[in-house]
Amino acid sequence: MKQVMSSTRKKNVQQQRTAVLKLEMDYELAVLFEAMEDKNTAIQVKSKEKLMKIREELIKLKAL
Repeated sequence: MKQVMSSTRKKNVQQQRTAVLKLEMDYELAVLFEAMEDKNTAIQVKSKEKLMKIREELIKLKAL
């Protein structure tokens, strides 16, 4: 019974983290879009790095 509860909690945590990451990704895409419009390369680079980290974490979560 403990294993079932533990796996259910783990699944819920993963689903919540995935949802948060998707929201972060949406925000970061908006930041990147604005930086592209303003032609601000420094913000573009930072935003792309953040997006890559989010992408990697999403891939890890779905692989589990």
